[in-house]
Formats: sequence, C-alpha cells, structure tokens
Amino acid sequence: MNVSYIVHVSGKVQGVYFRVSSQQKAIDYGLSGYARNLADGDVEVFLSGQQENVNKMLAWLKHGPERAEVTKMQQKQVDWQEHSFFSIS
Repeated sequence: MNVSYIVHVSGKVQGVYFRVSSQQKAIDYGLSGYARNLADGDVEVFLSGQQENVNKMLAWLKHGPERAEVTKMQQKQVDWQEHSFFSIS
C-alpha cells in the first residue's frame, strides 16, 4: 500500500549531512519526496512510497546520520502525493 508522511525532525540536524543522508536512504528504500531545512534549525522530510519502506525510513529518521543528534521527531500520515524523485531543498 502506498502512503505519504510528513516528518518534522528536531535537534542537531542541520550541518551534519542530514538531508543528503536522508536522500540516500530514501533512494535505497525506493521512496520519493524531499528533505528541507527549516528556519528554526529543524528539518522537514516528506516521504511517499510503500508502507513497509516508509516504516524503515521513519525508523532511520529517529537517529539520522552519525553526526546528527535527533531530540524529537513528529510524523503525520497525509494524503498520497506522488513525487518522481527525492529532492533536497
């Protein structure tokens, strides 16, 4: 089943390759969407794909790449949106 999620990740998540690492993981899991920095220092991630693979990505986002320090993650399932790739903005 295809699903879409919007995820808000807080902590030390900018300047630690969080978005690039998120893109690499999303591609590995066959997901589309985006990762973008927010003005408050957090990162927003949008994911679309198979539920099983989205679940794997959500589990990874809870800790992120090695240099990240995730202190909080909020996720919300939203209406399906298809993206043709996973972008960084």
